[in-house]
Amino acid sequence: MNIYADIRALVTDALDALAAEGVLPEGLDLSNVAVEPPRDPLHGDMATNAAMVLAKPAKMKPRDIASALAEKLVADDRVETADVAGPGFLNLRMAKPVWAGVVRTVLESGDAFGRSEMGKGRRINVEYVSANPTGPLHVGHTRGAVFGDALAALLDFAGYDVTREYYINDGGAQVDTLARSVYLRYLEAHGQDVAFPDGTYPGDYLVEVGEALKAKVGAAYVDQPEEVWLEAVRDFATDAMMDLIREDLAVLGVQMDRFFSEKSLYGTGRIEAALKALDDRGLIYEGVLEPPKGKVPEDWEPREQTLFRSTDHGDDVDRPVKKSDGSWTYFAPDIAYHFDKVERGYDALIDVFGADHGGYVKRMKAAVSALSDGKVPLDIKLTQLVKLYKNGEPFKMSKRAGTFVTLRDVVDQVGPDVTRFVMLTRKNDAPLDFDFDKVLEQSKDNPVFYVQYAHARVKSVLRKAAEAGIAVDDATLAGADLSGLTHPAEVALAAKVAEWPRLLEIAARTHEPHRVAFYLYELAGELHALWNRGNEEPALRFLQEDDPATSQAKIALARAVSVVISTGLGILGVTPVEEMR
Repeated sequence: MNIYADIRALVTDALDALAAEGVLPEGLDLSNVAVEPPRDPLHGDMATNAAMVLAKPAKMKPRDIASALAEKLVADDRVETADVAGPGFLNLRMAKPVWAGVVRTVLESGDAFGRSEMGKGRRINVEYVSANPTGPLHVGHTRGAVFGDALAALLDFAGYDVTREYYINDGGAQVDTLARSVYLRYLEAHGQDVAFPDGTYPGDYLVEVGEALKAKVGAAYVDQPEEVWLEAVRDFATDAMMDLIREDLAVLGVQMDRFFSEKSLYGTGRIEAALKALDDRGLIYEGVLEPPKGKVPEDWEPREQTLFRSTDHGDDVDRPVKKSDGSWTYFAPDIAYHFDKVERGYDALIDVFGADHGGYVKRMKAAVSALSDGKVPLDIKLTQLVKLYKNGEPFKMSKRAGTFVTLRDVVDQVGPDVTRFVMLTRKNDAPLDFDFDKVLEQSKDNPVFYVQYAHARVKSVLRKAAEAGIAVDDATLAGADLSGLTHPAEVALAAKVAEWPRLLEIAARTHEPHRVAFYLYELAGELHALWNRGNEEPALRFLQEDDPATSQAKIALARAVSVVISTGLGILGVTPVEEMR
């Protein structure tokens, strides 16, 4: 049940009726007609912009349209009043049984409340994390992992067929550097004193890898030239790092459906096939790029390269795919990887990148647009930096990692649930301050606590009611007489619950899971407000002594809130708590 969708259908039906009666012209485009919560709750329960968006094409005054529409809407039992406001907005106040119906639907639907068929089973690939396999995941990867995982869960809830994918960057020079770093730890495991040159990875996390390599090959590689051991150590080290990364993701509750190796693109003809697909479209040519904008590097010189005509698909400049020496650019395997995703038949692609990949967005979108003939949209989400604080001071780097704060450092401090929720308390492209002390505070200013406390409060009510002999299973609550839920604070809470299906569809359509976290905080606020009013007005308390029927109605409302909170937290990958300690 999506009451907003239902009332929008009522509005469009009324507009069609007005057109049939000659009040409005026939054939008006109603796609921009919306029904949404008003900015000021005092104005009503819902508002529609119908008159405003139709005035120009209908060649009528907005208020005239709104007045005619209002007469139609109030004839429906669900609409109590329809008031024209300002230049032509129409504010609706719903009849009380509407909100009781929402509560009953939540209890009957359980965690399926809010699910939709918006995605209609369309296949969508969400690629996230995709960190270089050169070390443990750091705090920046943590934000990308949480965002991508919550987005995938949100899309799944909205009816999409979702694949969660990790692209292993194991084809570049960084994995050779990893191999050399592991080799130094291997020599160290054999008792040698080693020094880590600039550019290698000195973190302690490679100590165990070096020891494991020693256990596998003994002294076979000691003091041997690089050509003897580089390839084997590279494969061994990459596998070890991916095992570590999988363990890190598991700590955070992230499970990937697929891992795709960049290395599998080399020497297999797959890069060539992707570029041929572009060439067949007339998008590959030999040319010379203009010098970079701004200060031109001293060593820059014009060189003929193989270029992708990405400007034909919205990019600012054409992009090289092969260097003048015949080797591939970094962009070439990425084109091949996305060509593979297009060939797998996805209807849409989403990439979650770190903020430092901003310059990569247009070229990658151009490539996918070209390879799919514009049929497969690619949305690239950038996650901004996370700043860590503890005791009011910046949180220092990890000794184990050597140069950065790891995912494990964060989770060890506050746990996976807090980590995940806090990472979603800002939009992905906004910087995030993560204060270890504040995220553990038991206060309204801590959204994790505030939402969890609301869920725990409802669970406490359910336990106390059961102890008092009041039946509070969902079936009984759904069948209770809910007509007594008429107080403005109760109606406001039920109305907030009713926003859930609409909120989910907006969040899924915009690829913004942070909207779920924001909504849960607002819903928790309504629950806490009603709870606090009950301290002053006993008639508003959820548990009414010696009045099981009234108690069941009020508890039904509270239970509906806990169902939505539990479902929302599940989408975010957070476990709802039963009680606060």
